[in-house]
Amino acid sequence: MQYNSSKENLEMPEYGRNVQLLVNHARTIEDDEFRQAFAEKIVELMHQMNPQNRTIEDYRTKLWKHLFQIARFDLKVMPPEGDPPTKEEFMAKPSKVPYPKADARFRHYGTNVQRMIRKARDMEAGPKREAFTGVIASYMKLAYRTWNREHFVSDEVIKSDLISLSEGELSVRDSIYVDPINTARANENSKDKRRGGKRSNNNRSGGKYGRNNNGKNYRRK
Repeated sequence: MQYNSSKENLEMPEYGRNVQLLVNHARTIEDDEFRQAFAEKIVELMHQMNPQNRTIEDYRTKLWKHLFQIARFDLKVMPPEGDPPTKEEFMAKPSKVPYPKADARFRHYGTNVQRMIRKARDMEAGPKREAFTGVIASYMKLAYRTWNREHFVSDEVIKSDLISLSEGELSVRDSIYVDPINTARANENSKDKRRGGKRSNNNRSGGKYGRNNNGKNYRRK
């Protein structure tokens, strides 16, 4: 009995051993036209094995590259688009993407806070800059609560960190309360008002149901 461990390794196991045997057979075909037609049938079989990927752009081009990879780039056929890929092109590594360098202080606030602070420092002093500084402080408190839900953060900590991050150029007055959820509270209050209005309409004297002295509902005639 022949085990898979005694057979040759599969170049791409996701396509199975039968596809690799077909590719190996295609390498032995001497007639160019018949070899080309045989390779196209193999690509069609590979396409049928993964029907969920039919909508992917340039999926057939990817299948032809897989065909050459299974053949160890030793298959004399022409893909529909372009020249046959080479082993050097396949093994080429992409260029390294440089990682952006940023200040490592107060990482829990994120890089967006750093950008907002730099923009605020470039603004002219005035009400607009003060309002933008208040927005930055609110965002800092929201970011702190997002990553530290178990810990309470006071306004003094936010204001102190803001001064430190801006190197003393930005600050929020002590009398100002830093609240990152003013908008959410306003939305909740408006929803409660709408719900209360609907309930009050149902309890009007002209409604369909009333309440007697014992607190029980009864149907009006």
